[in-house]
Amino acid sequence: MLSAKQHLLTALAAELEKLQTGAGARAAFESPKVAAHGDLACTAAMQLAKALKQNPRQLSETLRSALLATPAFERWVDAVEIAGPGFINIRLKDAAKQAVVHEVLQAAECFGDQPAQPNKVLVEFVSANPTGPLHVGHGRQAALGDAICNLLATQGQQVYREFYYNDAGVQISTLANSTQLRAKGFKPGDAEWPEAAYNGDYIQDIANDFMAKKTVKSDDREFTGSGDVNDLDGMRLFAVAYLRREQDLDLKAFDVQFDNYYLESSLYTSGKVDAAVQKLREAGKTYEHDGALWLKSTDYGDDKDRVMRKGDGSYTYFVPDVAYHITKWERGFTRVVNIQGTDHHGTIARVRAGLQAAGVGIPEGYPDYVLHTMVRVMRGGEEVKISKRAGSYVTLRDLIEWTSKDAVRFFLLSRKPDTEYIFDIDLALAQNNDNPVYYVQYAHARICSVLAAWGGDVASLAKADLSPLQSPQAHALMLALAKYPEMLTSAANDFAPHDVTFYLRDLASLYHSYYDAERILVDDDAVKQARLALVAATAQVLRNGLKVLGVSAPQKM
Repeated sequence: MLSAKQHLLTALAAELEKLQTGAGARAAFESPKVAAHGDLACTAAMQLAKALKQNPRQLSETLRSALLATPAFERWVDAVEIAGPGFINIRLKDAAKQAVVHEVLQAAECFGDQPAQPNKVLVEFVSANPTGPLHVGHGRQAALGDAICNLLATQGQQVYREFYYNDAGVQISTLANSTQLRAKGFKPGDAEWPEAAYNGDYIQDIANDFMAKKTVKSDDREFTGSGDVNDLDGMRLFAVAYLRREQDLDLKAFDVQFDNYYLESSLYTSGKVDAAVQKLREAGKTYEHDGALWLKSTDYGDDKDRVMRKGDGSYTYFVPDVAYHITKWERGFTRVVNIQGTDHHGTIARVRAGLQAAGVGIPEGYPDYVLHTMVRVMRGGEEVKISKRAGSYVTLRDLIEWTSKDAVRFFLLSRKPDTEYIFDIDLALAQNNDNPVYYVQYAHARICSVLAAWGGDVASLAKADLSPLQSPQAHALMLALAKYPEMLTSAANDFAPHDVTFYLRDLASLYHSYYDAERILVDDDAVKQARLALVAATAQVLRNGLKVLGVSAPQKM
């Protein structure tokens, strides 16, 4: 169907170009809102009518006649109907709809993928401070980042995953001080315990291992505790390495991997922060006021100018971010996507302003941002607010241990990032149709069971005669399969992995309806082969979509 649709689109573009120069480039088909109206819809006549000073319905009739005379419409279209003020509804021949089954089976795991592109894309996500375990908000970000990377990869883009470690600043000093207090025998609630200290049990674990002179190793560092309770600098390095290892374990349990870990501290030690500030000063985009250095960010649409360097000589939060993004550009990443919590909303304008003011050739709107809200966790009808491990929040590891990696990923991706999400533990454990990940995985397992009962070679189905696929349920399933590539492209462009979850749920529903309507393993071999080909193609697309989300496609449940 994809090739048929492309032929039809080419024919439509040619006829529109005849009506108005440039109109062909805007040729497009839509899905009718009511399935009974047809398989494809076109609103081009209504869009062109005003410019051409013609009645839209009459223009639709003219366009209809021209389209029906083209070889592509003669081959693939059964009927073209005009509705309302000028809608053109197209009914495809069965062969056009059936063609998608062969296309899926031939492309297999590559179905929906686009050709390779030369541009490099860097996606930065998670980027948690190394001061505690990953919480469920980090989990949402990890699921979003990984799925967005997978979506961009389906579009042929060279994707690079990066984790930015905020290993410099006040929070690291607080971590070291909290660990030292625990090592000295103090605990939360004691008079000596500061209000700003970290309270989770993990701090005691770090202190115990440091005093026991243990060695901790993470992906990018290794450190051995000295056992000296007064070695505050050693405790800082040990604690960061310890929590880096813990976060690595969380991410591995979530099946998320990164190509690079970039340290905030390296921006200072390498002089990149000072160099970025110097660029801004040389460009005349800064000024001194009240003992502070300010950026003229209002020149770039910000609501007010921003302090870059405070009176005590320290830089504000967004300055190292500007330096960091200059390094992204210098490393050849012409497109950058940052996935962060909504609390970072206020930094977007000032970071972009700094990048424009630096004058290094970075385009406006760089980088792209995807902001997400936090996650509430419900269990037994009540909100779960804290974890013993973390002391103040539910961790990602808790969520995985309570449910599964698949459930956490699918659930956290099932809503738009900027909408609040309530993770229902009980629903995630339910084995029924109300549980969306179970519903989709069960559809795949159900197909695998049918194929196993058949016992034949699935590869042979790529040549099956599909003409027996005539029922409304079969047609609906084939039309859904044909929408998969366009859905992927749209989801990638909009950074919207939730669109994939919606699509998979709809596809699973259509399969369940088809299974209930038609027996697959019938005596008539031609009918059986056609139906097996259709369900095998459906299983393939379910697998492909679940892979984008980082969710498994079990063969048995």
